[in-house]
Amino acid sequence: MTPAETRAESSPESDAAAASASDPAARPDGGDAGDRTSNGGAPVPATRAPAEATGPSVAAAEVDAAAGTPSKTVAGTSPAADGGAGAPAADDGAAPARPRRWARRRQDLVVFGLFLLAAVWVTSQIWVDPAGRVASLYSSDPAQVQFFLAHSVRVVLHGEFPFFTEQFNYPDGVNLMANTAILALGIPMVPVTLLFGPAVTFVVLVTLALAGTASAWYFVLSRHVVRSPLAAAVGGWFCGFSPAMLSHANWHPNIISQFLLPFIVWRVLVITRSRRPWRDGLVLALLVTVQAFINEEILLFTALACGVFLLAVLAQRPALWSAAWRPLAKALATCTVVAGALLAYPLYIQFAGPMAYHGLSDAVRDYGNDIAAFFAPGSPTLGGNERANINLAPNYSEENAFFGWSLSLIAVGIVAWLRRELLVRALAVTGVFFAVLSLGERVSWWDRELVTGPWEWLVRLPLLDAVVPTRFGLITGVVVGILLALAVERSRALPVEPRTLRTLTVAGLVLALLPIAPMPLKVTSRPPVPDFITADRWRGYVGPDQTLVPIPVPNMGHTHGMRWAASTNLDFKIPGGYFLAPRNGNTGDPGRFGGRPSGVGQLLEEVASTGRTPELDDRQRRRSLDELRHWRAAILVLPVDQHHAEPLRRTVEQLVGPGRRELDVWVWDVRALTDQPA
Repeated sequence: MTPAETRAESSPESDAAAASASDPAARPDGGDAGDRTSNGGAPVPATRAPAEATGPSVAAAEVDAAAGTPSKTVAGTSPAADGGAGAPAADDGAAPARPRRWARRRQDLVVFGLFLLAAVWVTSQIWVDPAGRVASLYSSDPAQVQFFLAHSVRVVLHGEFPFFTEQFNYPDGVNLMANTAILALGIPMVPVTLLFGPAVTFVVLVTLALAGTASAWYFVLSRHVVRSPLAAAVGGWFCGFSPAMLSHANWHPNIISQFLLPFIVWRVLVITRSRRPWRDGLVLALLVTVQAFINEEILLFTALACGVFLLAVLAQRPALWSAAWRPLAKALATCTVVAGALLAYPLYIQFAGPMAYHGLSDAVRDYGNDIAAFFAPGSPTLGGNERANINLAPNYSEENAFFGWSLSLIAVGIVAWLRRELLVRALAVTGVFFAVLSLGERVSWWDRELVTGPWEWLVRLPLLDAVVPTRFGLITGVVVGILLALAVERSRALPVEPRTLRTLTVAGLVLALLPIAPMPLKVTSRPPVPDFITADRWRGYVGPDQTLVPIPVPNMGHTHGMRWAASTNLDFKIPGGYFLAPRNGNTGDPGRFGGRPSGVGQLLEEVASTGRTPELDDRQRRRSLDELRHWRAAILVLPVDQHHAEPLRRTVEQLVGPGRRELDVWVWDVRALTDQPA
C-alpha cells in the first residue's frame, strides 16, 4: 500500500493531524500565511496551531492526503514557499524558494498556453469569419447569446435595466434573469463588443471559456490534489475539453464558462476546517454571486455535487462531522446571507418579475442521456460519428456524456485500483449518482426504453423543475477528469522501472483520450446582416417606441432578425425572438420557447418553410394588421436573398400592399397603417 493509501485509510486522529498540517487557510492559495508564521516568517510547528484548526476535516484533509506529499504534513516545512509544492524548511534559507516559484510559474504559463492553443484549434473554423459562420445544424443559440451581449452594451453605456428588456418580444419583453443573459461575461466584454461586434465577442468567449476552465482545474488540482504537473494537466485537460464541453462550445458559452467552479468546490471543502469561517464564507459568497450571473444551472449542479460528495465522505467517516460542522455552519451562514443579499433582487425578478415562468418547456424537460451515450465518442471528437450518436442524445448540442469505451472502462478500472482511498470512493459515488440522474425520466439503451428513471420523481421539485437532466452528465465528466489526475499521480508510486512506467502511463492516456481528442467545431455559413441595417438606413423609419419587423418574424427557427438588432447594439426593437417565456405571456405559467402565439408570425414561417404563397382573405388581413399595431410596427424588412424570398414578398404584399426595394432588402413602410386606431 502506498503512503497515500495508508493516509487515506488512517484513523480520525491522524486525519486531524493531516488537517492541521495541511490547512490551506495558512497558504497563499488558501488563506493568510500570517496564521502560521512569526519571527520573520519562520514556520510555527503544527502543534501550536489553534485547536479549531487541528480538528478533522470532512473532505479537504482527505484531498491533501490524496496528494501524498510529506511537505504538506511535516511540521517544519513551508508549503507557503511555492504554493504547496514542497519547499524546504525556513532554516534552509529563502534563496531556493524564489527559483522554485519562478519555475512553477513558468510551468503554469506553458500549460495555460497549450490549453489556449487547443481552444483556438477547436474554434478555428469560426475564427475564419465570426460574423459569417455559425455552428452546423443549429444557429439559434449563438444568435440569442449575441443579442444578450449587445444588451450588456446598453447596460453599460445607457444604464438600461439589466434584468429585463423590451428590445425583443416587444411589447411583452423578456425576463433576462430567467434566460441566462450572461451579464458576468457580457459586461467585461463590452469593449470587445463595441470594437468588433457581438459575433467576435461570442467566439472570444467560447475560446476563453474552454481554455479558462481547463486552466482553472489544472491550477486547483496542482495546488491541492496532486503534485505531478502532468497529472494536474491531464485532469484539467479533460475537464476543459471533454466531449460534453465540446458539444456545448458551438452554442452555449455560458455552460462551458466553468472557470470559477474549481475554486468554488475547493472553498467548500476548505470551510469544513476553516479557522476563519466568516471570511471564507464571504469569499465563497462572492464566487457564488459571480457564477450566478454566468449560469445558475451550473451553479446548482456545483452545489449538488459538493453536497453528494461531502455526504459520501461522511458516510464513510462519520467521526469527521463533529469537528467540521461548526466552521461549515458559520461559513455557509455567511455565504447565504451575503450571496442572498446580493442576489435577492435579481432572483425576485427571475421568479416573480414580469414574464417569469415556472418550470421548463416540455420540449427539454425530458432530455436524458441514453446509457450507450457513456460508451460512444462525442461527435466533435477524433473518433466521433454524428450519425451513430443521433439517438443517444437529445441533440448535438447536448452530448453530455460520450466518454468512449476505452475511457469508460479505464475510469472503472481506476476506481477498482484505488478503491482503498476514501477520496476515490467518494468521487465514484458522486459520478455514478449524477450519471444515473442524467438518464432522465426514461432509462434507455440504444434508444430502447428500459425502465422509469429516478428523475421522474424529482422533476417537479422546486429549482429542479428548471434543470435539463442530461446536463448532470457534466458533473460525471468532472469526476472522470479528477480520477484521471489521481491515476497519473498514483502511477508514480508503482513498483515498475521508470522507463517502463512512463511508457505505460503514456499508452494509457493515449488509449483513454485519443478517441475523444477535440476536433475543430463544424460550422456553416449564414447570411450577412443586410446593408440596410449596417448602413443605418432603418433609422429614417423606426422611432424609439416602434419596431422593425424582420421577415420571417423572429422565432426559435428564424433568428437572423435578432442578429440584425444585435449588430446595432439593440438600437431598434423587434417583435418575437428566441427565448424562454411563460406560455401565452402569462407571468408564472410554465415556460415555453417564444412569446405569445402570433398569427402573422406563423403564417410567414409556413411560407418560409414551404415556399407556397397562400391566398389571404379579408379576415386574415385584419387580424394581421391588428398584430402589427400591437407591435407598433414601423417597417417590415425582407432580405432579397432570403430563402423563399419571392413567396414571402407576395404574401406580405397581400397583407399591407406593395413594398419597395432599398439596398439589399424589401421594405414596407406601415406607419400609416399601424398608427391608425384598431
